Amino acid sequence: MELKDYKNVFVFAEQREGVIQSVAFELLGKARDLADTLGEKVVAMLLGCGIKDQAQSLIEMGADEVIVVDAPELKDYLSEQYSQAVGQIVIDRKPNIVLYGATTIGRDLAPRIASRLKAGLVADCTKLVVEPDEKTGQLEFRSTRPAFGGNLMATIVCRDTRPQMSTVRPGVMQKMQRQPGRQGVVTEFVPKFDTSKFKVKLVKTIKAEKNVADIGEAKILVSGGRGVHNREGFDKLQALADVLGGQVSSSRAMVDNGVMPHECQVGQTGKTVRPQLYMACGISGAIQHLAGMEESDFIIAINKDKFAPIFSVADLGIVGDLHKIVPMLTERLKKEMEA
Repeated sequence: MELKDYKNVFVFAEQREGVIQSVAFELLGKARDLADTLGEKVVAMLLGCGIKDQAQSLIEMGADEVIVVDAPELKDYLSEQYSQAVGQIVIDRKPNIVLYGATTIGRDLAPRIASRLKAGLVADCTKLVVEPDEKTGQLEFRSTRPAFGGNLMATIVCRDTRPQMSTVRPGVMQKMQRQPGRQGVVTEFVPKFDTSKFKVKLVKTIKAEKNVADIGEAKILVSGGRGVHNREGFDKLQALADVLGGQVSSSRAMVDNGVMPHECQVGQTGKTVRPQLYMACGISGAIQHLAGMEESDFIIAINKDKFAPIFSVADLGIVGDLHKIVPMLTERLKKEMEA
């Protein structure tokens, strides 16, 4: 394998029912940073049926080229069909780096591609950088992810094989600002499907009804941990969130206790969020939770324990009883807004 033959940063642009998912734009933003450092291009892979007209949106969000695979076999995500198509693109184009979203689709597809190509894959990354090697001075791609149950952060380098591949959880990376009219190249790719390996077919899709808004899209989150104690405690947080125009989220402890649904969980085993304001109420700040919210624009922590780890990442810390502070803060904000 001639490593010098592998160029450019590729992004699997996940789409569902013809709608490109937010994680694809987040990955393009990071890919743009990596590619600019390496002096390479950003290439998006867009697979589906009837999706060619979506390519321009990927260019406007950072892609220099969009490889479109438009085929009826790819109308719905099925492992074998997508693995064959993406695998053929990667073999043909020899990318240096390939990024996938750590979604249900990305977590199924990425390891299949890694296995077929005998390439490395780092899963659930929280940080991606290109930095010079201390010994050689050559730029290398480094992926960081939680390890040992989230108690350590491991930085992993794949020096001997290509492509270098990573999955990244939604909400971790930051999107570029859209550049309307940005120019790029759209390339159509026609895979050669081996239909004899199509052993699974989609019979029916049943969508679960969502009773909870997506916390990953929220601009303001009021989040509660063990210190909130119970559902009545979360009612206080909900009142504050309503005044702020935000949503309520939770640490894993309160989900495990059955107080909050999993859809509201922030952290390594929940969702990664990046709101403009994150209020951590009664949350100690275990590394598993910090991994899911430490990139928030502004963090306010309320905790009785002045030594709680959450204060190490907070922009503003309040030491005290949240059950007294939150209602007082809610009333004060109401008065300020009514004034």
